[in-house]
Amino acid sequence: MTTFPSSPRLQKGAIIGLDPFNPLASVIVFQYNPDTLTRTLTAQAAGGDGAGDRGEALRLKGPPQEQIKLDVEVDAADQLEQGDPTAGSMGVYPALSALEALLYPKSALVIANEVLLNVGMIEVIPPEAPLTLFAWGMNRILPVRLTGLTITEEAFDPKLNPIRAKVSLELRVLNYRDLGLLTPGGTLFMAHQVAKEVMATIGSVGNVTGAL
Repeated sequence: MTTFPSSPRLQKGAIIGLDPFNPLASVIVFQYNPDTLTRTLTAQAAGGDGAGDRGEALRLKGPPQEQIKLDVEVDAADQLEQGDPTAGSMGVYPALSALEALLYPKSALVIANEVLLNVGMIEVIPPEAPLTLFAWGMNRILPVRLTGLTITEEAFDPKLNPIRAKVSLELRVLNYRDLGLLTPGGTLFMAHQVAKEVMATIGSVGNVTGAL
């Protein structure tokens, strides 16, 4: 515990799947915030990569495509020391399963679609994943798609349940062109872009003032 009672409470990053049918299963609060976070932004130029019309050189067809990569550590040591029954019987399986579940279509929908196919329904709509949010502080709550997940299990209990693991996450930010401006995800992205423009203005004013 910190010796400074006025120290700000540390906010933890999280990934949240907005699934109305099972709201608790897709809430993953990071046990430890990662030390680094890598973001890659790729401009969406109207003319593409090749040489196009001169009038199109500065035009943008939409916001940049943004990729986020981060490594998250999951460790059951503290829970095991405190005698937590879930950690004792399953280790960190529940936390890993919550992340993995974001990549799976819901089993109930898969079964329902199979039943519809067997009774003669020719066209079945593929299951849709819940809207997933990446929360990294109050200034960065973004709709994302989990595109890659690498799990390295590093320690096991006597029953071979993983009790420590490192998870490498690859996320693609979904913008209003992906989701539609008037959808919850599209609105959330636009609010983030507006906040970014405000912060950029604040930073530019500070730079100009400091140069005078």
